Amino acid sequence: MAKMKEFFDRFYILINNNAPKLRELLNPPAVEQDFLKLEKELDINLTQDFKNAYLIHNGQEEYEGQLFDGEEWLSLNRILSEWNIWKELLDNQTFEDNGEPYISLPQKGIKSDWWNKKWIPFTSDGSGNHICLDLDPTEKGNYGQIIRVWHDDATRELLANSFQEWFEDYIQKLEQGDYEYDEESGSIIEE
Repeated sequence: MAKMKEFFDRFYILINNNAPKLRELLNPPAVEQDFLKLEKELDINLTQDFKNAYLIHNGQEEYEGQLFDGEEWLSLNRILSEWNIWKELLDNQTFEDNGEPYISLPQKGIKSDWWNKKWIPFTSDGSGNHICLDLDPTEKGNYGQIIRVWHDDATRELLANSFQEWFEDYIQKLEQGDYEYDEESGSIIEE
């Protein structure tokens, strides 16, 4: 938890200096009951580093500005909502053609599913694309790795081996100036 707090302290400095309006979008912390509800509903076990971030902030306000490279940081309730959209598509066999499942083009460690019930979206670009916590990697992957999932593209990209690694990398890129605040969209975007 101390490491995640340190990352958020760095994140606050960057936000305060470059996009103070976005700081106001951060939600209060999640509580244990929030995690239990989500884990039960999705039949998963979240990683501790992921929980540690949500114990500091339960995502951000819905549909307001984007904290992560043009994407909303989903609250636990919004995670459930987005996950349910994907689950309904899966249940309706949307990711199949004549009974044959669509296959994605994953990087090493990611399953070749078009979508997997253990891919937990925690960002949204508003167009059906997400950064996900992968709780069902291949044997060459890492439980809790971070992947990019596109709704209309077969590419499945490995972004980091853990949430903590992904968040630290994002903060470092912010510190290096790889991202900037776009006033018009109210988002942090890649420069």
